[in-house]
Amino acid sequence: MAEEQPKKDLRIKSHVYDGMVRSPNRAMMRATGMTDADFKKPLVGIISAWAENTPCNMHLHDFGNVAKASVQDAGGWPVSFGTITVSDGIAMGTPGMNYSLPSRDIIADSVETAVGGHNCDALITIGGCDKNMPGSLIGMANADIPAIFVYGGTISPGKLDGKDIDLISVFEAVGQWNNGDMSAEEVRAIECNACPGPGGCGGMYTANTMASAIEALGMSLPGSANHPANTAAKKQDVADAGQAVLNLLEKNIRPSDILTRDAFENALTLVMALGGSTNSTLHLLAIAHAANVDLTLEDFNTFQKKVPHIADLKPSGQYVFEDLYNAGGVSAVLKYLYENGYIHGDCLTVTGKTMAENLATVPSLKPGQKVIMPLDHPKRPDGPLIILKGNLASEGAVVKVSGVKKRHHEGPAKVFNNEEDAIEAVLANKVVDGDVLVVRFVGPKGGPGMPEMLSLSGILVGKGQGESVALLTDGRFSGGSHGLVVGHIAPEAQDAGNIAYLHDGDTVVIDIDTRELTMKVSDEELAKRKAATTIPPLYTRGVLGKYAHLVSSSAKGAVTDFWKKNE
Repeated sequence: MAEEQPKKDLRIKSHVYDGMVRSPNRAMMRATGMTDADFKKPLVGIISAWAENTPCNMHLHDFGNVAKASVQDAGGWPVSFGTITVSDGIAMGTPGMNYSLPSRDIIADSVETAVGGHNCDALITIGGCDKNMPGSLIGMANADIPAIFVYGGTISPGKLDGKDIDLISVFEAVGQWNNGDMSAEEVRAIECNACPGPGGCGGMYTANTMASAIEALGMSLPGSANHPANTAAKKQDVADAGQAVLNLLEKNIRPSDILTRDAFENALTLVMALGGSTNSTLHLLAIAHAANVDLTLEDFNTFQKKVPHIADLKPSGQYVFEDLYNAGGVSAVLKYLYENGYIHGDCLTVTGKTMAENLATVPSLKPGQKVIMPLDHPKRPDGPLIILKGNLASEGAVVKVSGVKKRHHEGPAKVFNNEEDAIEAVLANKVVDGDVLVVRFVGPKGGPGMPEMLSLSGILVGKGQGESVALLTDGRFSGGSHGLVVGHIAPEAQDAGNIAYLHDGDTVVIDIDTRELTMKVSDEELAKRKAATTIPPLYTRGVLGKYAHLVSSSAKGAVTDFWKKNE
């Protein structure tokens, strides 16, 4: 079990500015606009992961101002901060991708530092994409002051020739172009129409997966996960957070009261039911670590076996996240699961009420909707995220099988030490049906930063090889990746996992039914290869160097403070 942490003193910290002994502090605060009356108000930190170069986050600055006004109206004193963000969609397929996962922990540290260093009494964070959302939750758990997360909302789908398209359509179009199935002009048309405005990527990709999981955890207001970015309902989410966070402060409800084992079980249930991203394994493990909740990779297999996949959402289904909103939304799915015994109703949430109390007033799924299938006639009878183990992944690996018909793949390895060389081989038609394409030394330490392989997986799907070629890596995949892809192989190559000793031509076995990931190489041969192989040194410079030396295994959530467990 996780170690117990002492409860933190929750007396209103901003009152340190009240009284003559704190005159220097008050002098500085007066310069920011505070008056004598304001010194008696709770100090509420508002942290927005705003950035101009990504549709996921470009609208969050305005939402920060809405939150600030709502806190003022509710009787608090708002203090706005910013934090960095890295958009996976912008960084994908470039050296910038190495900074994506590390940004999660940088965001978490900056959230904790900002509110801790300025003695904030409560916290609202506003995030819009893959890493600033779990980063916010990790920071909240570590700070453990009353806190609410607000999702910036999903993007509306792009439209082309009467069909919904999105960012993943662009990656797959490149593969279709390479295969001769699409012209360069058609690719450009998809590119120009895929992202019509603000919001997180529109399918059941990582941003929408984490927004859903955070609502299931009880850390966002009901409906926050599913209101699209450009709606009045989303703006109202932000406005409601001001009053709600002061209510939490008044009732002394903190993340440690909400982020319980049962809350994480609710999140696992919803992720399986909706067919969420493989990245949810990393992020839920990391949030649980910060919250001192005992959660392991094996828990994902436990819930995979008992929770049906009921959402027909992209990347493997037909619909986008906005369609789910129109069908009733994430709250309606939670209500449906709760009514059928899948959700713990007694978990406390940021409303100050239990999950069951929240769901009692939520409308049910709309009659005739087609996004969510009945539990007795699901998309598949169990969840789509499966943890594989074997001599190629003794700590575990993650495969997402939604939409994948193949249950067993056995073939020769074609091994690459970076994604660029693997992409070149695929585009040159050097990877053929039946192959097992392996990209290694791209794990948390080896990348460093565990980059995603969406470019590679998207090209394979576009070329029609999404299931005929298996793709394995100690790196990650985008929530938009689909096909026969296995990621998060641990131990990673940089940690001398057996993937480091895989050779071209070795037979690799992937079996969904037995949950097996093995290489047909004898122990004797492996010992010879280990003796003859030199693992490259860790990266040593700057942020990525720090990350490479601190980060834990992906099987532990790739957290950067795992050393706490070993004191």
